[in-house]
Amino acid sequence: MGPVRVTAIASLTPLEALDSDPFLVDSRSQHAICARWAAERGYVVSRELLVSGLRPDHGALWDGVRSGIDVFVAPSRRVLESALASVEAFTEECVRRGVRVETVGCAEPSYDARMKACVHRRLSMPTAGYDGR
Repeated sequence: MGPVRVTAIASLTPLEALDSDPFLVDSRSQHAICARWAAERGYVVSRELLVSGLRPDHGALWDGVRSGIDVFVAPSRRVLESALASVEAFTEECVRRGVRVETVGCAEPSYDARMKACVHRRLSMPTAGYDGR
């Protein structure tokens, strides 16, 4: 059986929401939180999803997911609520398929003006080769 595989779920939130909700816009930080959570447990992040209001039965969620081997993880319930059309229906589908769903539950980072500017640059200039560093 190989290592536990993790699908990290992040919220696809428009850049326009950066001032009001920077963490939901900052998908890179959301995925990084999930990656740290997985690494602490010896799990392997096999997929990163970036979604908004996705139906719980959508194929993008379940493509290649194997019962007992895979885990869905999101940084928080709030991220799941933004990423999925129904967290309850998704959780029920996970139970039905024998796949765990977890939330990291750590505190969200606090964003100052500099951090928001970095997120803005990274998301507004992806075709210019800027990677946000």
